Amino acid sequence: MTIKTLLTGTALAAGLLGTAVHAERGEDGQVNILLWQAPSILNPYLSAGTKDMMAAALTLEPLVRFDSGGNMVPILVTEIPTVENGGVSKDLTSISYTLIDGLKWSDGTDVTAEDAVFTWAYCTAEDGGCSQTDYYAGVENVEAVDAKTIKITFDKPTPYPYTPFVGYRSPILQKAQFENCLGARAIECTDQNFGPIGTGPFVVTDFRANDMIMYKANDYYRDPAKPAFATALIKGGGDPASAARAVLDTGEFDYAWNLQVEPEILTQLEKGGKGKVVSAFGAAMERIELNQYNPDPALGDKRSTAEAGPHPFNTDPAVAKALSLAIDRNIVVEAGYGQAGRPTCNNVAAPDIYASSTNDWCLTQDIDEANRLLDEAGWVRGSDGVREKDGVRLSILFQTSTNSVRQGTQALIKHWWDQIGVETELRNIAAAVYFGGDTSSPDTIQKFYADAEEFNKPFSGTDPSGYLGGWTCESIPRPETNWLGENMARYCNPDYDALVEKLLGTTELEARAEIVKQLNDMLVGSGAILPLVHRGSVAGVSNSLDGVDVTAWDAELWNIADWTRKD
Repeated sequence: MTIKTLLTGTALAAGLLGTAVHAERGEDGQVNILLWQAPSILNPYLSAGTKDMMAAALTLEPLVRFDSGGNMVPILVTEIPTVENGGVSKDLTSISYTLIDGLKWSDGTDVTAEDAVFTWAYCTAEDGGCSQTDYYAGVENVEAVDAKTIKITFDKPTPYPYTPFVGYRSPILQKAQFENCLGARAIECTDQNFGPIGTGPFVVTDFRANDMIMYKANDYYRDPAKPAFATALIKGGGDPASAARAVLDTGEFDYAWNLQVEPEILTQLEKGGKGKVVSAFGAAMERIELNQYNPDPALGDKRSTAEAGPHPFNTDPAVAKALSLAIDRNIVVEAGYGQAGRPTCNNVAAPDIYASSTNDWCLTQDIDEANRLLDEAGWVRGSDGVREKDGVRLSILFQTSTNSVRQGTQALIKHWWDQIGVETELRNIAAAVYFGGDTSSPDTIQKFYADAEEFNKPFSGTDPSGYLGGWTCESIPRPETNWLGENMARYCNPDYDALVEKLLGTTELEARAEIVKQLNDMLVGSGAILPLVHRGSVAGVSNSLDGVDVTAWDAELWNIADWTRKD
């Protein structure tokens, strides 16, 4: 019996495929999606994992999304506000959105501007640990002018006001469902976080964390002819290669996300004739982050926090630069990414206007120079070849998610770091745990109980200001924020924070681009981030699907309401 047969049988047993739907929608049965990194929560505000936000995107929606060309698309509003149409104030201190008529939540109640006001209050609540606070940076107030009009006021002129409630990381929550989940209580609201009421094309009917999610068509979706599918299944688990095989070769699934698989394997699987590989370049960047705090287990609960003190060697500029110089990024791309990757030395690799050339030295591997830097900094090789200084060994615990491409990259880097006298212990963690929102787990990217960790962190949309705001001191995950926050490296520089504020108040595009480059260079120059690969989003799409528009600027499933089954 195939996986698909099992899954369809499960859906029938639950009575989902027989659910009554409007005559115009649900005619194409069930769509089956593989997210091999299994979702563990469906609230994007309480997770840093893309896989969780992808799964939530079927239900929760922002006011505006980005299509595959990086263009803004109004979703819940009548139009994109601009200065010209009066939606953005001439002094650039406010933006106003108008909700479309008749907009309903999936429970049949009206969506109002008060829901947006609440969402802002939810994410900015004290002790809430919201992972997306950078999307509301500089927001002074959100108000409901009337039931349909949302006005966002900034604390200074904001030339790019399309961050709050824009993109899959900043959706609207229903006030009625989440109003008792503010602040420290946010993480305790399991029913809400596992089954959010939304405006999207689907409604969650069964959520099993780190396993599967069943959805049915939203009876109150704003277009009576959509979605074409009566039910949707997201199945988690497995690995990228098996996910690719399930779509491209066996045809058991319709869509598979994040196919981080060796290029020769994808080429071979595509010959199965059941599907095709689709890729799109956006802002995704594979990197290694170096912990700026001490993660020594002997420190107990203080490890990887400010109380632990600085990292014993990651904060040495010579060490960080040597680690970067030792890496051959061209080989990393050739071995693991093929046409779906480009070597990069930047934290912001796209759009092109923001790409710095300051750090291009990293594009050329230089083992000799790396060794010279470490010699000059006083790191001396011991009898076992491992360097040490003042009793501190250059011994790195390097962790990432379980994935053949990442394990291949780890092995290459271990080999190169060995050549410069750095001892490396490799660790891989199940993706559902590594990218999960379980604050009790010691193995998440936010806890960062290691010296180095590898992952990919994209940003939605084409403006990186909110993304770069993720490395301010305030964004460091810590116990006080339930270990939530985007600044996994623990980078803290008041000059950086001040420059982020300057970016938010700069209006002219070229000037903004220069500030973005400065911020990028500060991060990369500090050694807190070692950029590796500018990644394309790679998905497997069944030949039986129509209407799929993979975007690298938003959730890949952003237009699932438009998907249909070919005749």
